[in-house]
Amino acid sequence: MSEKNILAYFHTVEEAKEAAAKLKALRITEMRVDEVGRFPGAGSDHLENPLNSDFSGLGYLTLGGDFEDRNAAILAAADVSASGMSTGGEDDTMGRNYLLTAVMDEGVHHQAMRVVKDCGGLI
Repeated sequence: MSEKNILAYFHTVEEAKEAAAKLKALRITEMRVDEVGRFPGAGSDHLENPLNSDFSGLGYLTLGGDFEDRNAAILAAADVSASGMSTGGEDDTMGRNYLLTAVMDEGVHHQAMRVVKDCGGLI
């Protein structure tokens, strides 16, 4: 039998782990939960003083991004999330930072998708 996969995004790690626990009963071949984000780097873990200019840019301060390329940093600073002046519109993917990746036999794929959706996952 051939294999199928599911990539599902969750709001919290608890939701993703709950889905993973339920999927184990279906004898999933391979499965993992990872935290993902829109911007590279771990972000700022301490307070920065904008007057001292000891930060790399607005994207670092507000988005937690560590940009190697100056152009990428400027582009990230133009994102609506950087200023906080807009919600950015309707986007169901916002805040879904936990990715559940699962590989399974084709025979249980539809059942696995149902489990993921019931746990709040976006496929």
